[in-house]
Amino acid sequence: MDGVVELPMKAGTNMKFAGKTVLIFVLLSITMVVTLAGSNILSMTVGDSSVLTCLIKGQISMITWTITPKAGDPCTLVYRIDTNMTHRGNCSDNINLTFRAGQDPALEIQQVGIAQEGIYLCEAASTDGNFRKMYNLTVLAPPRLSLRCDEQGSPVCEAAAGKPPAQLSWVPESSSTAEEKHHDNGTVTVVSKFTACSTNVTNVTTCMVSHPAGNWSQSIACRSSEKNSFFLHVGIITCVLIIITLLAAICYFKLHSDRPCHKTKPPEIAPIHSQQDDTMEVEPYTTYVQKENVIYNSVSDLTVGQNLPQDLCPET
Repeated sequence: MDGVVELPMKAGTNMKFAGKTVLIFVLLSITMVVTLAGSNILSMTVGDSSVLTCLIKGQISMITWTITPKAGDPCTLVYRIDTNMTHRGNCSDNINLTFRAGQDPALEIQQVGIAQEGIYLCEAASTDGNFRKMYNLTVLAPPRLSLRCDEQGSPVCEAAAGKPPAQLSWVPESSSTAEEKHHDNGTVTVVSKFTACSTNVTNVTTCMVSHPAGNWSQSIACRSSEKNSFFLHVGIITCVLIIITLLAAICYFKLHSDRPCHKTKPPEIAPIHSQQDDTMEVEPYTTYVQKENVIYNSVSDLTVGQNLPQDLCPET
């Protein structure tokens, strides 16, 4: 009996909770719609220029632009007709009021950057009343595409510094998941490594980048890790065979050489002779030659004396 009573009570509690949740969701949706009802969503790409206008009826007396960026301090530009002067407060140099003949002052943004992203509110006072217009500016940053082969021979695609994050896909299809790296300026780098879904995959792979600022693609051909390892093994085996062949040749020539190998002795240093020693060695030879010459002369004189005629012989 107690169990029958508790079931309707729990169901009623769940219904009340669900009703409160739906009510909160509806209120948040209405608040968002009211906030964005008077604003124009504007999208620009980094480096582009644009002119924001504020529709005004009657004779304008003052116009104020208030810029609330997503990051940083707000900026204000105030123009008064009576003084014909513009007051700038904390605004960058690429944001200015422009004045054209026959047109109300407009806000010009030159070469927009990510720092200019935010809410732009125009408030004007004229003879017909006060007017208000709001822009919600979104700045797009196209990513920088790069495609390379890693150490394992797998293609790696990178879409750097994109805003919002780029979407990466592969041709042929890949089963890999992309990794995101968020930067302080609001941009995101997306990296994806190709992983084949099947074994029948060609060497050429294509990375495709999808982004609100545009679409890009790039192809590359990488050698697979299996091929790289095969060539590496072949190279190692070849080097080993060359070394073994050289060692075998050296041993063969050593065993069959006619001249045995001897250790090389250091060269002997010749003794140093002085000039006096050389003179002493030469003097005995000189004396001997002189004696030989004396003997030879004596013998020659005797021989000549014996062979001469008597009338020519010298007197004793």
